[in-house]
Amino acid sequence: MSISIKTEQDLVELRIAARLGAELLDYLTPFVKPGITTKEIDRLAHEYTVKVQGGIPAPLNYAPPGYTPYPASICTSVNHVVCHGIPNDRALKDGDVVNIDVTVIKNGWHGDTSRMFLVGKVPPHVERLCRITYEAMWHGIQQVRPGAHLGDIGHAIQTFAEAAGYSVVREFCGHGIGRKFHEDPQVLHYGRPGTLEELRPGMVFTIEPMINAGRREIREMPDGWTIVTKDRSLSAQWEHMVLVTPTGYEVLTVSTGTPAPPAFVGAAQAA
Repeated sequence: MSISIKTEQDLVELRIAARLGAELLDYLTPFVKPGITTKEIDRLAHEYTVKVQGGIPAPLNYAPPGYTPYPASICTSVNHVVCHGIPNDRALKDGDVVNIDVTVIKNGWHGDTSRMFLVGKVPPHVERLCRITYEAMWHGIQQVRPGAHLGDIGHAIQTFAEAAGYSVVREFCGHGIGRKFHEDPQVLHYGRPGTLEELRPGMVFTIEPMINAGRREIREMPDGWTIVTKDRSLSAQWEHMVLVTPTGYEVLTVSTGTPAPPAFVGAAQAA
């Protein structure tokens, strides 16, 4: 495993790309309401990334080995879609939830983040899944410090999510990021404390748990990209980019519209 350690100059560029990713989600937020199609959200995202931010949408035509080029500028995963949902002409309706996953390339550096959006009025059990998934991500983030291990992150996410009655998708994970979209290490959202790679200052990676209301099993749709829950239960995901600092962590994908950390994060930092 070859994990790049980012220099201070690297981090200047990476912070810009990360902030642009978060600001793109800020821009899209008021448009996510009943009646809009995910294809229209994709169009808005593409134009904002290119014309306003002067960036490049990393997902568009992205083609890792074995995949056909991804045909859109963002991923829009609605309801039981776990990840990599391709924008389409279906209008969002009251009660839907959608994960919007964006990655902006700026000056050769990648800014990758995603949020859950509640469309109109959603039932309490749907809101709870989205909230618990957000909190699970933050339980993982709080493990980040020099000398900790990647397994500590996965263990914190898994134990919290499963205690709430949910399951953790295992086939997809967080990843290192920088000049490349996906770098080492892989950041699993389950695991045992004290295992896997030791964290060192200058590492940058995403933490992006996918949490299912039902069972954890998934399946791939015929388009070769869209991943859904096998039992068609709802799924949720949140994603931040995190830097390992000399004393702990820094969340990079932050903007004025970024949801605040859960209350327990502030309490832990105060302690």
